[in-house]
Parts: sequence; structure tokens; C-alpha cells
Amino acid sequence: MKNLKLASREPGKRTIIDIDGVTVGSGLVVIAGPCSVESEEQMLESAHAVKQAGANMLRGGAFKPRTSPYAFQGLGLNGLRILEKAKKETGLPIVTEVIDPRDVSWIAEFADVLQIGTRNMQNFALLKEVGKSGRPVLLKRGMYSTLAEWLNCAEYILSEGNPNVILCERGIRTFEKYTRNTLDLSAVPAIKELTHLPIIIDPTHSTGRLSLIEPMSLAAVAAGCDGLIVEVHAKPEEALCDADQALTPAMFTRLMDRALPLHSFLKSTKVL
Repeated sequence: MKNLKLASREPGKRTIIDIDGVTVGSGLVVIAGPCSVESEEQMLESAHAVKQAGANMLRGGAFKPRTSPYAFQGLGLNGLRILEKAKKETGLPIVTEVIDPRDVSWIAEFADVLQIGTRNMQNFALLKEVGKSGRPVLLKRGMYSTLAEWLNCAEYILSEGNPNVILCERGIRTFEKYTRNTLDLSAVPAIKELTHLPIIIDPTHSTGRLSLIEPMSLAAVAAGCDGLIVEVHAKPEEALCDADQALTPAMFTRLMDRALPLHSFLKSTKVL
């Protein structure tokens, strides 16, 4: 892609990002936690559960862009303070979403990674602000976006002097109704051909079905992804957001028990 001055792949170049001691781009990184921060008790219980299972970073939304204006929108600043406490107790770096350019600077004081959600992938003002922040950015693919459009959005961040961009494939909209979205696993090898940036997979939002999260996670590992971001809730039946697609701690532990050995095997056999 000739118009990509900074994101295009160069021979031998691979971006490896250090996030408070966690390296993205040189192994399999797992980001886990609930969709949204609902309470201190809920977040801390979930954080300790994913830490015990082997997660490398903690996810949790303090601000939630929702389809309905009446749905739970997050706890805002109180949610960020809860995430801060969860990091202090577990040591896990924090990944949280930012949805407004005006909020970037102060959310960056709490977050180790700023997430740009699918609905904001082409919010160019927001992309410029997270680029200026210097914080690592997790850029989710837009639900109707091509790879070229996605990478051009990464270019916006890179052009502001921020080299720490993590791409996240989270499913695209197709005519299929059985799954929430359609997980495009071909994006993993395609992105590795086109750019030096790391790519992780979101099997939760892409499938929207508990029964599919583990097999698609394993398929993503086999495809060569650099990581996974998975929704895990200590008590999914009580979740205020995405309750039907959140793994229990036991389910997440089983996923980790399978994904990590698979990645190690593929790496040892030089498949990855």
C-alpha cells in the first residue's frame, strides 16, 4: 500500500511494544477482563481471576459506547479509579477505551493502553489525540472496514509520532446471523504481509457465542496472532454489559491451558 508511509512493512522490521513490562509483538499476549467496570468488588474479583489464569493485561471499560442511549454507559472517572486499584493489587497493565478526544489526556493518566473501539476507528480527531498522547493504542477494526481503511487509521496515529499501535481484529459485519460478527482470521497473515505492527484477535465480540470463543481463540493462535483480548467476568450472570458472551474464570482458565501450549508448540516447530 503505497500511501502508508509509516505502517507499511519493511524487510526485517517488526514493531515490539513494551507495556509496563509486558511485550506485545514477540509472543502471545492475553488481555482479559469484563466488558465494563461495574463495581470495585466485581472488577477486583475478575482481575485476580484472570491474573491467576495467566493473563498479561487487564481490560475493562470505564466509558462504554452503546447502541442504545439507555444502556449502561460505564462509571467514568470512578471506573478508572477502580481499574487503578486493580492494577495495584494484581500488577496487570490496564487497557481501557476512550471515546472522546477531550478525554484522552486525563484517561491516559490511568490507562497503560488506550483502546479505540470499532465505532470510532475512523474518528480522525480521536486518532490524532491518542497519537499525541504517546500511550500505546489498541486500534480495533471497524465493523465495515477494509484492511486498507484500517491501516490508514493506524497511519493517523503513527503520523502524530506514536509508534506503539496494536491492531485488533474483532469481526466484521456480513450477512451471517448465527454469530454476532464474522471473524476474519485471514486478516492475521494478511496484516503480517502488509505491516510491521502487531495484531491481536478479539474472539468475544466477533462470535458473540460462548461455545465459539475457545475454538476461535485457538484458531487465531494457529493463524499466528500476537495476542488475544477476551471478556471474562467473575459472575457473568450479573454482568451489566455483554453477559451472554463473557467467559467464567473456569472457562478462561481452560482456554489458557490450551492456547499457551499450542502457541509454544507452534513456535518450537517454527510454524510461527
